[in-house]
Amino acid sequence: MALRIHEACILLFVIPALVAPAAINHEDYPADEGDQTSSNDNLIFDDYRGKGCVDDSGFVYKLGERFFPGHSNCPCVCTEDGPVCDQPECPKIHPKCTKVEHNGCCPECKEVKNFCEYHGKSYKILEEFKPSPCEWCRCEPSNEVHCVVADCAVPECVNPVYEPEQCCPVCKNG
Repeated sequence: MALRIHEACILLFVIPALVAPAAINHEDYPADEGDQTSSNDNLIFDDYRGKGCVDDSGFVYKLGERFFPGHSNCPCVCTEDGPVCDQPECPKIHPKCTKVEHNGCCPECKEVKNFCEYHGKSYKILEEFKPSPCEWCRCEPSNEVHCVVADCAVPECVNPVYEPEQCCPVCKNG
């Protein structure tokens, strides 16, 4: 039995010597980074002028074909001179618009402001409020706040007193 194990070991040593390494072609493996001498200067990009049009994502369209160059653009037709795009007269955006979407050819108002802001507070349209004892304000339909300040008469005393929650000074001592 010991002889057979010895013959098997000899056989294992002989087999690798009989197998010749395969010929390695230089083209089969990429060159090391140090061996690479090519640059991007020799890349060739097709010229589609006069033959087609290219959209924002690089898709090529044939002459006469209708396409959308981007997600928020108007439709275009591919011509020999390049894309010719529709420029419709879009409706005006409401001045109170607070949220505009640009998903199509024309922008769309999705939310209209229906309140006024004054000193960090919000008020409903036509709501009246008094920010101070001497001011009276109103939230107008134009989303602007218009205020009126009280016009106090000149007091007829020497030492007028300003009372809390009162706008105009009062004469306490006659």
